[in-house]
Amino acid sequence: MKSSFHVMRRRSLGLVAAAVLGAVALPAAAAGAYPDKPIRLVVAFSAGGPTDIIARVIAKDMSSRLGQQIIVDNRPGAGGNIAAEFVAKSSADGYTLLYNSSSIAISPALFNLSKLNPDQIFTPVGYVANVPLVLIVNSTSPVKTPADFIKLLKDKPGQLNFGSSGNGTIDHLTSAVFADKTKTKFNHVPYKGNAAALPDLLAGRIDFMMSGSLNAVLPFVKEGRLRAIAATTSKRVSVLPGVPTLAETVIPGFDSGTWQGIVAPVGAPTQVVERLNRELNQTLKSPEVVKALQAQGAEPTGGTPSQYHDLVHKEYVRWTKVVKETGATAN
Repeated sequence: MKSSFHVMRRRSLGLVAAAVLGAVALPAAAAGAYPDKPIRLVVAFSAGGPTDIIARVIAKDMSSRLGQQIIVDNRPGAGGNIAAEFVAKSSADGYTLLYNSSSIAISPALFNLSKLNPDQIFTPVGYVANVPLVLIVNSTSPVKTPADFIKLLKDKPGQLNFGSSGNGTIDHLTSAVFADKTKTKFNHVPYKGNAAALPDLLAGRIDFMMSGSLNAVLPFVKEGRLRAIAATTSKRVSVLPGVPTLAETVIPGFDSGTWQGIVAPVGAPTQVVERLNRELNQTLKSPEVVKALQAQGAEPTGGTPSQYHDLVHKEYVRWTKVVKETGATAN
């Protein structure tokens, strides 16, 4: 009887221990199950544009790492606000993410929409890349240098047409800063992405762009149909080393580029964000991904969610101030 009692007691203790261990392991198992269905990656611009192209490169590589497909969902318009608001209102479960450009730090001020303050509606996942802007004109333009360009704008105030990737985008606001600093005027023609504006630049229906779509622009520059005049960032663009910056030629200190990253709705689970960030950083180390990004003049970055939060916050403060100082609007 005694040995039988001890056997039963050991079995009971074993069952209790298994139950306790199972209860402790449940949260870890549940967290480890993410993702167990496809993830939607919302892009705020049209298919074929620079942001979309890089987003698809990232999505493809991360899909293989996560074991679930990341589906790119293009929702262009309103300077990225349509996509931002859609994601902000989505379930914070990690299955709807925003592949953002710097528009999330610009549009709230430009459209006077404090409800889209990125600090309040998003949980940063990670910093993907820096993307320079390049001033591009049609090859039929008499403009050869940044100084030529400013002279033409002053000779024809309000007569030249500038095509942007949309109201509230980085190229739109960069042009506003440029106009303010050079005391020039021109007409803003917003498109739904750089890809939509490029045909009109080639056809001469618009006069210039500050394009971040270098992969789309470079072939036409090499063919002689378009001309690269200047980079808007503080450093020259690696794929266009002979093109000077505005800072080194006509506007000392001028520095305005775009950047891209991934955010989730505010309240996304920490473990999910950490998993996404970990896989994103591995993706950004992939030689194939690095090559694909650099082909477009983009520099892979990476880092922690906290570091990306700091960047977004700093840029939000910066561009809110610029909007107030320049009087730029979304219209």
